[in-house]
Amino acid sequence: MYEVTVVLMDDGYASTAIAPIEIFHSAGALYALLKGGKPDPQFRVTTVSVTGKPVMSPYGVGLTPTKAMQEIKQTDVVIVPTSGLELDGKLVENSAISPWLRDLHAGGAYVAGVCMGAAYLAQAGLLDGRAGTTHWALVSEFERRWPKVKWRGDLMVTEEQRVLCSGGVCASMDVSLYLVEKLCGHEVAVQTAKSLNFHMPRVHQSGYAVLPLSPPHEDARIRTIEHHLQTHYREAISTEALAERVSMSARTFMRRFKAATGRLPGAYLQAVRIETAKAMLERENTPVSSVASAVGYEDVSFFRALFKRSTGMTPAEYRTRFGALAVRGIEGVDISKV
Repeated sequence: MYEVTVVLMDDGYASTAIAPIEIFHSAGALYALLKGGKPDPQFRVTTVSVTGKPVMSPYGVGLTPTKAMQEIKQTDVVIVPTSGLELDGKLVENSAISPWLRDLHAGGAYVAGVCMGAAYLAQAGLLDGRAGTTHWALVSEFERRWPKVKWRGDLMVTEEQRVLCSGGVCASMDVSLYLVEKLCGHEVAVQTAKSLNFHMPRVHQSGYAVLPLSPPHEDARIRTIEHHLQTHYREAISTEALAERVSMSARTFMRRFKAATGRLPGAYLQAVRIETAKAMLERENTPVSSVASAVGYEDVSFFRALFKRSTGMTPAEYRTRFGALAVRGIEGVDISKV
């Protein structure tokens, strides 16, 4: 039986700790019970806090650990959930976590950070030179704070050398099921997911992001081009034509545009088109081929591939997950052929 230690912290979203607890507790047991069989639990879960005292979520849900953190000298899995968004203060408040995580990882443990919990892994140095992820809205800040980490804001789960991260609150379920599958095999993971009515682990989170196309900047002429691209995205627009609109050479324009927006003009246009397509899929039952054409792609196969590369989902999958009820087919609309 594997030992799992789940850290509880003040001001965190309780679900980022509770979901892993319930998934590991259920693995090998709940499905068998539901099917009338004999349970075979695969994990024993222990909850800890830094001091051993109860913790409180920002919305009044209290959690009481079974032990203080330092009582755990060895474990197979450590789950570090979210804490409050005041990151500087929280890293100081929970500074004892860093050496504890390093010791457990050195002893062979898998160490997983959920959403903002990845900050504690990064602070401990466990992510230096390794892949990591976090909530899409925190990636830029984490890149600034911990530049040695290979941050992958497009991924829901990362793993490198027994150090794992997951992006977003519900990704606590993804990383937990990922570890169940890794340690116990695919069949146990599928049974666990089925017994809890969960999906198997998701890979990408880029489809969930609602990011500005470029950071704030003061280049007025480039802002003019951004507005032009956002309103004429259906058109085939050359770099030379864009440069001419703001009286620049193509070379100067490319340099200025990349410096201001972080993207080349072609990539920016592609991002505008994908964001527009996402909005159409969310609110309309338009066939995917028509969506592709509406945003400037006549080759629907190319559009599907581009959309999946950008979001981690096909257009149909994106519509199923994010569309309004009628668009998703819940009110009798057949979207299976779109």
